[in-house]
Amino acid sequence: MANYNYDEAGNMAAYFLLTFLLIVLVPFSLPSASSKQPITEGVNIRKYFILAIGWALFAWVAYKVSTAEIENKVYNPFEILDIKNGASIKEIKSHYKKLSKALHPDKVKLNVNLTIEAVEARFVEITKAYKSLTDETIRQNWERYGHPDGRQEVSMGIALPKWIVEGKNNIWVLGVYALIFGGALPGLVGKWWFGNRKKTKDGVDARSAATFFKAISEESGMDDIVSSLGKSFEWETTPASGHISELSELETSVKKRLGHKWDELTKAAEALPENSDIRRKGLALLYAHFLRIPVPPSLQKDQIKLLLQTPVLLNSLLSISTTRNWLAPTLSAIRFQSYLAQAILPGQDTLKYAQLPGLNEAEAEELAKKSEIVSDVLRSLEESGDARITDLKRAVSQWGQLDLVDASFRVIDDRLVTPSSIVYLVVKARLVPPPTSTVDAVPPVSQGAIDDEKRDYEFLTGKQEAEDLPGADQNRRVAHAPRWPSSRKAGYWIVLADPKSNRVVVPPMKISDVPHADAKHPDVYRSYKLQFQAPPQVSTFTWKLYLISDTFVGEEVSQDITLKIDDPVLLQVEEEEEDEISDPEEDSLAGQMAMMRGGSVKKRMEGDDSDEESSTDDDEQSSGESSSSDSD
Repeated sequence: MANYNYDEAGNMAAYFLLTFLLIVLVPFSLPSASSKQPITEGVNIRKYFILAIGWALFAWVAYKVSTAEIENKVYNPFEILDIKNGASIKEIKSHYKKLSKALHPDKVKLNVNLTIEAVEARFVEITKAYKSLTDETIRQNWERYGHPDGRQEVSMGIALPKWIVEGKNNIWVLGVYALIFGGALPGLVGKWWFGNRKKTKDGVDARSAATFFKAISEESGMDDIVSSLGKSFEWETTPASGHISELSELETSVKKRLGHKWDELTKAAEALPENSDIRRKGLALLYAHFLRIPVPPSLQKDQIKLLLQTPVLLNSLLSISTTRNWLAPTLSAIRFQSYLAQAILPGQDTLKYAQLPGLNEAEAEELAKKSEIVSDVLRSLEESGDARITDLKRAVSQWGQLDLVDASFRVIDDRLVTPSSIVYLVVKARLVPPPTSTVDAVPPVSQGAIDDEKRDYEFLTGKQEAEDLPGADQNRRVAHAPRWPSSRKAGYWIVLADPKSNRVVVPPMKISDVPHADAKHPDVYRSYKLQFQAPPQVSTFTWKLYLISDTFVGEEVSQDITLKIDDPVLLQVEEEEEDEISDPEEDSLAGQMAMMRGGSVKKRMEGDDSDEESSTDDDEQSSGESSSSDSD
């Protein structure tokens, strides 16, 4: 029969609580992969406060467990007699006599803390331990059942304090169980279920994704992207209650700068009368960021939330565009992110120098008219003695110009691409600082470093999409985006497309941590690979490779790239013909030419020389005999 023992001290329940707290606290304490939000936001403060209380409770319970006294349930007569294991019978008897004299109830003096019952229990315990080691029957019981009295009842511990299951507390325990399993648990499951149905895998409202699906088209540009975002703000932003006057003043300032374009935007937002004020608010906050208009303190929190949510919306729009293989909206969505990061009005490429610190829009536009090259602009400002040149150079060094080192199509263990084979687009890139009076121009990467076959093969056969960073590179630096509400790394997108048909060949891939090269280390670059299946037909495809920044305006490179699909049947025939053609001999003219080209030749054997010499001798002998016969 089992004997159930409740955890009177609560030690077992403490272990259960520690495990539960650890399972809950660890995932919520790990940093999220998404962009960091400012710590001033209320939701983060509540999260950190709850985590602090949780970890404090974990530390307190862990301390209580570490200091709790746990009774040892394993019966050990040597430990009870305070004698070493394996002691002889003579030593056990001698030690027992000393203990029995000292602990006999008639010899022990009683006091307040030592009662006669405790003394008798202790004496019975040592007597039983002594007999366990000396009496044959009792010793067999101990060895067989672990107790001198023989088989005991099965004892099962329950990790609950006894007061929880006492009869007088039944109603409260049942109430707590009903609240947890009948109310809280179904509520959490329902919230999770319906929350997942309301959100897409990209983390946006399902209605926003439906808006993008309907709004963008094959030829959509930057204005269509803005219009789609404005419509989605209905489900991504909060109403403007309580800040009507501040929002009205902000709209007036934005309209003053945009003119009729603002009327077009708001007209599209008001196409659906319901919740049009929320869409107007979102557009006003967004364009206040683009135009660098100061926002009232009452609206700053809403603007930060809107800006941090906009890249998520753009990624959702990008997913929809690439699913349909549309090139124009894909490029527009990627480029729009750079305007957003640098707070520059979309489409205003003449303002790209406004990304640099201390330059206003008028100065940036004037510098763009002089030169499109950053190094030339820095040189002209330095020659004019501009006091901001030090900060400008520092910002440009963090910026870095994108350099496409090499791009090629590769197939593992094959030199040619055949129909429907697995192809890798291998892109090698680096960042170089623009040359100035204090910074030397970075030379091109050496051809030997580009054609490192061992390095390329190890990367191609590996599982990672990006090569390990070269050495202790310093590319963990934060991107220069002073007007963005949180820190961010510079990101770039690899896009393989066919501009003639306005189609994306494969879904774009985002990359980061592009290494920085300098004049002392010009061969620094990093490889990235994009896997796809080759077309099924034999042909030659001329595509275009784009490498576009989503952090810096105008920072992109592109080049034409050709994929040739060869016929495997013809290749097999060519290989067979090559095998049938034997190598030329080493001492022949063809062999000498082949050796100069680095080709293979047939080595001449020693036996061949002797055969030739013997044949020569025979020829000479036969010719001599014929001449003598003629003379006769």
